[in-house]
Amino acid sequence: MCPSKLDTYQSKRDPERTPEPMGSRRKKPSPRAPLSFVIQEHHARALHWDFRLERDGVLVSWAVPRGVPLNPRRNHLAVAVEDHPLEYGGFAGRIPSGEYGAGTVSIWDSGTYETEKWSDREVMVVLHGDRVTGRYVLFKTDEKNWMIHRMDPSPDDWDPLPDLVRPMLCRAGELPKTARGWTCEFKWDGVRAVAYVDGGRVRIRSRNDLDVTAAYPELRQLGRALGSRPVILDGEIVAFDDLNRPSFGLLQQRMHVRDSAAARRLARKIPVSYLVFDVLHLDGRSTLDLPYSERRSLLESLQLASDHWATPATYRQRPQAVLDVALSSGLEGVVCKRTNSRYLPGRRSDDWVKVRGFRTQEVVVGGYTPGKGSRSGGVGALIVGIPDEHGLGYAGKVGTGFSDADVKELAARFAKLRRKTSPFTGELPKAQVAGATWVRPILVGEVRFSDWTTQDRLRQPSWRGLRPDKSAADVVIES
Repeated sequence: MCPSKLDTYQSKRDPERTPEPMGSRRKKPSPRAPLSFVIQEHHARALHWDFRLERDGVLVSWAVPRGVPLNPRRNHLAVAVEDHPLEYGGFAGRIPSGEYGAGTVSIWDSGTYETEKWSDREVMVVLHGDRVTGRYVLFKTDEKNWMIHRMDPSPDDWDPLPDLVRPMLCRAGELPKTARGWTCEFKWDGVRAVAYVDGGRVRIRSRNDLDVTAAYPELRQLGRALGSRPVILDGEIVAFDDLNRPSFGLLQQRMHVRDSAAARRLARKIPVSYLVFDVLHLDGRSTLDLPYSERRSLLESLQLASDHWATPATYRQRPQAVLDVALSSGLEGVVCKRTNSRYLPGRRSDDWVKVRGFRTQEVVVGGYTPGKGSRSGGVGALIVGIPDEHGLGYAGKVGTGFSDADVKELAARFAKLRRKTSPFTGELPKAQVAGATWVRPILVGEVRFSDWTTQDRLRQPSWRGLRPDKSAADVVIES
């Protein structure tokens, strides 16, 4: 007996346990009827898209992990799978847990196609769908794997996701006098992060362009939540304490980790949340030139909400009232944004103003003085500065706010950064730098302080922690 093209498909499925069609009813295809195609979004163990072409009474099928490409410069992997029945082209629903392909299936696009070439190693077609149109070719690379390539140019209204968009920065300033033309957000005590989501995969970059995806494995599922939608998001990664307050100290334990296994262990102990406040690219279109109010509406339409990501509220109320609520809730302040402001990548703008309840400043560490008492033989106080047009200007010493873990980590880092001469410009106060060990000025930290002295030195600075998400070139006077 001649084997059926659907034998493999049917052997993997039990009609009593799954709602998928079994292909029991066969109809002879009409030579005049147009051939159909379907692309199904399949949230199985790994998110992927199933690309299916009608041929000889079945749907010849490939699993495409990153979806059908719209960019002719990027080919996508396509893994050949068993032929499916024609009825599967209309299937959408949930495959029960424990069954082959368990998960949710939805129809992402469908339509008709024309064949230009079909061989054992190459399939060339012209698609006519709602979301995908144009010429495509699938070519075989080994026994099971193929690649799918778009032969036509990208659609006119579609732009590929850029590899890098630097985050727009705030200026420290005073509260707007009125709510008119402004919206306010709470300022979260975390680290800035831009998330690139494409084909269900997530890539996260820090403010200084480092890829920190491995450090936050719990955020990878954001790709599954967004499915096929290509998007760039801007937000803050935050760790919360037992009282649900942002804790920069807890987040410090996550920021430096690059080992995947260690990051997974820490994610269970100190989970983070990605608080998203802007969208920079969506569905093949840049949103940078849209006013903030429109970008915010687009962001809210994504309905991002889970245990590990959210879109915090914005407030059109009197800015002072919003700041009062933030400070009474234990938050560090607010960010006020002009509702008509464009997104300016990598630039500081008066359109975004941050106002804190206490003063903080990023600093560059240029050396340290030896410790005394319990810190004898180790790091006592840090000698810090702020870059200016002449080099690294001296801003004072920081001797408080360190935990034992901070001192240990700093000592380990300094051991690799020592240098013989001071990295600071100008003459330093001898009494304050007596016995100093100098280091290469590449480490950035953050301090809390009460005010500036008349000599442009930090008054009563207290250490808050290292900022590996920032480089020395990023440091400017905040207040």
